[in-house]
Amino acid sequence: MSDIITPELVSLDAPLGADKQSVIRALAERVVAQGRATSAQELFDDAWAREQKDETGLPGGIGIPHARSASVTEPTLAFARLTPGVDFGAPDGPADIVFLIAAPAGADEAHLSVLSQLARSLMNNDFMSGLRAAQTPTDAVKIITDAITPAAAPAAAAAPAAAAAPAATRAESRGATTTTTKKIVAVTACATGIAHTFMAADALTAAGAEAEGVELIVEPQGSSGYKALPQSVIDDADAVIFAVDVDVREPQRFAGKPVVRSGVKRGIEQPKQLIAEALAASENPNAARVPGAGAAASASEVPVAQQSVGRRIQRWLLTGVSYMIPFVAGGGLLIALGFLLGGYKVTENAANIIIQNSLWDLPTENLTSSFGPLGQYLGSVAFMIGATSMGFLVAVLAGFIAYAIADRPGIAPGFVAGAVAVLMNAGFIGGIIGGLLAGFIAWWLGRFNAPRWLRGLMPVVIVPFLGSIFASGLMILFLGRPIAALMAALTDGLTSLAASGAGAILLGVILGLMMCFDLGGPVNKVAYVFATTGLAAATQTNTAPYLIMAAVMAAGMVPPLAMALASTILARGKFTPVERENGAAAWLLGASFISEGAIPFAAADPLRVIPASMVGGAITGGLSMLIGVQSYAPHGGIFVLFAINPVWGFPLAIIAGTVVTALIVVALKGIGRSTKDAAVTEAAPAATVAA
Repeated sequence: MSDIITPELVSLDAPLGADKQSVIRALAERVVAQGRATSAQELFDDAWAREQKDETGLPGGIGIPHARSASVTEPTLAFARLTPGVDFGAPDGPADIVFLIAAPAGADEAHLSVLSQLARSLMNNDFMSGLRAAQTPTDAVKIITDAITPAAAPAAAAAPAAAAAPAATRAESRGATTTTTKKIVAVTACATGIAHTFMAADALTAAGAEAEGVELIVEPQGSSGYKALPQSVIDDADAVIFAVDVDVREPQRFAGKPVVRSGVKRGIEQPKQLIAEALAASENPNAARVPGAGAAASASEVPVAQQSVGRRIQRWLLTGVSYMIPFVAGGGLLIALGFLLGGYKVTENAANIIIQNSLWDLPTENLTSSFGPLGQYLGSVAFMIGATSMGFLVAVLAGFIAYAIADRPGIAPGFVAGAVAVLMNAGFIGGIIGGLLAGFIAWWLGRFNAPRWLRGLMPVVIVPFLGSIFASGLMILFLGRPIAALMAALTDGLTSLAASGAGAILLGVILGLMMCFDLGGPVNKVAYVFATTGLAAATQTNTAPYLIMAAVMAAGMVPPLAMALASTILARGKFTPVERENGAAAWLLGASFISEGAIPFAAADPLRVIPASMVGGAITGGLSMLIGVQSYAPHGGIFVLFAINPVWGFPLAIIAGTVVTALIVVALKGIGRSTKDAAVTEAAPAATVAA
C-alpha cells in the first residue's frame, strides 16, 4: 500500500495558485501525470463538487479535498505544503497542509481503509509537525507511509466489516477502561466515508477522554464498512451524538435515546461542545430523541418532531423521487439509444426480437433500422432494457417514499403498493398515495411494544406482511379505481391540450414556470416526474409525452445557462468573483440539464434570479411546444440531441429563454443594488458557494 503516494505526487512550498480551485486542479493534474487517473478535469470536477457541498478546510491549517471519481484508476494521495497558505474554508485561517485524496469509484475496502488511516493521522500533532518540517518530497512520503502502513496489513486481509474494525475498536477503547457517570455513544459519517468520518471520530474520542465524568464510544461509519457497537453499549448510553452528513446505518438501534445531531465537520471542529450538548440532552426530558424502533428513521429524520407537516411530506416525496431518477435516466437513455439503433418503429416488435433472435441469429424480417439486422437486434435489446427499467418507476417511487417514513420495514409494503398502483392504472399519483399509506402503516405497526422473542421478526416479516396487506388492500378495494379515473382524465386532458395549438403552448408555459420556480425543488420535481412517467405510455401515435418531455427538459436548462451567460459574458462586473466561478461551472451544468446549477445565484439573490428564470423557462417551454419538439430521452440535455426531433428546435427554444432570462437578470441587477451590497456579497464568498 506504500505506493499510494510517491515523491512525484508531493509539492513542497511551490506556488500552486492563489485559491483552492487552482490548488485542487494542480494536484489533480499531478495525479493524471503519474498515470493514476485518466482525466484531470473530471477528477477536479468531482473534487470541486464535493468542496461546494461542504468546504474541506479544517482547523490547524489543513485542507483535505477529496472525491471518488470514475477517472481515478488507483487510490492516490497528492500532497502539497503551501507557502503562503490558501483558504479552504477553515474557521482559523488558510491551509498550508493540503492532501488531495483521490479514490476510484469502486475502490475496495483495503484501499479505503488506508485513505481513512491518513485522515486520522491528520489529528496527530507529531504527524503534522513532521510534514511541516520535511526537507524533500522523499521525506514527506516516508512520514506519510509510516503513518498509513501499520493499518494496511490487517486491512488488506480482512473482510469488509473487519476492515473497519480498527476504527471502531479504537473508539471503544476509552469506554472499556474508564469509570464514568454519563455514557455517550456517537456515530460519525460523511458523504464519501473516507476522511471526515474518521477525523470526527478521533476528535470526539479525544474530547471524551478529556471530559470529566464522561464515557464516550464512537462508531465511525466509513466507506470501508463499519463495526457496529454492541447493542448492550447502546442500551446503556445516556445520550447519542450523530455527527453525520448522510443517513445513519441501522438507526433503529438507538431508538428512544436523547440525541444531538450535527454535520460531521462540527464533530471535528467542536467536539467538546457536542459532548456538552449531549450531556444536557441526557438531563432534559423534552430533548429530541431518536424515533422508535418501528419508525426506524434515518439520522436525517431525527429532528422530525420540529418540522412542519408540509416539510415532512416534502422530504418524504423528494426521497422517493431521488431514488426514482436513476431508473428514469438510465432507462430513458436506453430507450433513446434503442430508437437511434433500431429506428423509431423499434417498439413494434422489440420484445419478440430479443426472445426469438440473438447475435448469431439476427432478425431478417420487418426491419426498421437503418443499420440493418444488427442494428435492429441491438436497438431492440436497448429499448427493452430501458422499457423494463422505466417499468419500475412507480414502484420505486412508492417504495422509497415508504422508506423515508418507516425506514427499511417500509420498503416492501411500499414497492408492493406501487406495483398495485401500476396494476390499477393509477399512475404516479397512485404510487405517491400508495407509498404514503405503506409508510404510515409500517411506521404504525412498528410502534407496538412487541415481546422480545417477536422483535427480531417485526421489521423483516411482520411489518412487511401486514403493511403489504393493508396498504395494497386499500389501493385495490377503495382507492385504485378513483385514482385511475383521475389519472385518465388528467392524462387525456393534458394530452389533448398538448395536441392542440394554443393549448400546447399554454401547457409548455406552465411546465416551464414549474421547472424554474424552485430549481430542483418540489415544484420542479412534480413537473419532471409528470413528464418522465408519461414516457412509458408514449407511442408513435401518442406523441404528447415526447412533446411534454422536451418542453420540461429545455425549460429546466434555462436557469443555469442564463446565469452562466449573464455572469461570465454579459455583465461580469455585476457579479462577484465567486458568482463568476459558479457561472463558469453553470455552462456545463445547464447543458447537462441540471437545474440546480443556478441555485447559488438564486440563494444569493432570489428576488431577481427566480422571476427572471421563470420568464425564460415559460418562453422556452411555450416555444418548444409551438415548434413541436419531441424528446425520446428523459435527461441529458444537449448530450442526447440524437434523441430530439426536430434537432434544431430544441437549442432554438433554449437559446431564446436563456437570452431573455440573462437580460432580465442583468437589468434587475442594476435596480436597487448598490456598491455596498456587492461589497457585502464579495466579503462572504464561502457562504455564496455553500448556498
